[in-house]
Amino acid sequence: MRSPCPCGLPSPYEDCCGRLHARRGSAATPEQLMRSRFSAFAVNDEAYLLRSWHPSTRPPEVRFDPAIRWQSLDILGTTGGGPLSDEGTVEFRAHYTASGRPGELRENSRFVRHDGAWVYVDGIVSG
Repeated sequence: MRSPCPCGLPSPYEDCCGRLHARRGSAATPEQLMRSRFSAFAVNDEAYLLRSWHPSTRPPEVRFDPAIRWQSLDILGTTGGGPLSDEGTVEFRAHYTASGRPGELRENSRFVRHDGAWVYVDGIVSG
């Protein structure tokens, strides 16, 4: 049996975010990019995270905390990001466990098109 995608959509990882991680497609919307980035954190895919980060805000590396396990993702809202848009936002809540204790990260992330592809710019973390 193929494993479910960490992003929460009902497709297997290989057919959903895994194809983006493996460069067999690109995100069509900021929401799809957000889902694929969450999945990249869940599977520790540093290369994809760096590739999908705007060069002006991209860190030199992504460090994964081995105590954190990303569990699930809730998309709370989106703005922009249509076929004719050059920017969009995705508000989300990401659930995780840290050393076995549950937690959540809530962020309103900003995305833009860069060289024709959607990339993450930055986000505002809230409560």
